Amino acid sequence: MIGPLYRADAARCAELEKILFPGDDPWSAQAFRDEVSRGLPYFAARVDDELVGYAGLGFTAGPPQAEAEVHTIGVDPAYQGKGIGKALLAALLDTADEVHATVFLEVRTDNEPAIGLYEKAGFATVGLRKRYYRPSMADAYTMKRDPR
Repeated sequence: MIGPLYRADAARCAELEKILFPGDDPWSAQAFRDEVSRGLPYFAARVDDELVGYAGLGFTAGPPQAEAEVHTIGVDPAYQGKGIGKALLAALLDTADEVHATVFLEVRTDNEPAIGLYEKAGFATVGLRKRYYRPSMADAYTMKRDPR
C-alpha cells in the first residue's frame, strides 16, 4: 500500500490538495514534481492502484545532528480514518530515523485528528506560529519529535 511517490502522481496530489486545503494555498502539480525530482523522500498510499494519500519529508540538516521536516501529508477524505495517514507518517519517520534525525512539522491548531496522530507518533508541541497558513491566516503549532 505504501510506496514511492512518482512525478506521474503530481496531478492527483494537486487534486487532493485542493480538496484537503481549500482555504489555504494548496500545492500545485509542479510543486510535487519538483519535490520528487529533487530526490526527497516522498511516499504514496495506493488502493487498487489509485493514489489515495501522499507524504513528503525534507532534510534541513545532516548528521551528526540531523533535522528533518514533514513537508506534507494528505489523505483522500474517502479513505481517512483507515490508518493511511498513520502508515504514511510511519514511512516518513522510518526515513528520518535512519539518520537519527529530529523531526519538525507545522499543523493547523484546529486540525485535531492530525494533532492526535502526531502526538501518538511521539511529537510534542514546541511553539505557535500565528497566521502561518495563507490565505486563511490560520495559526499553526510547531511540533517536534526527537530522534529514535
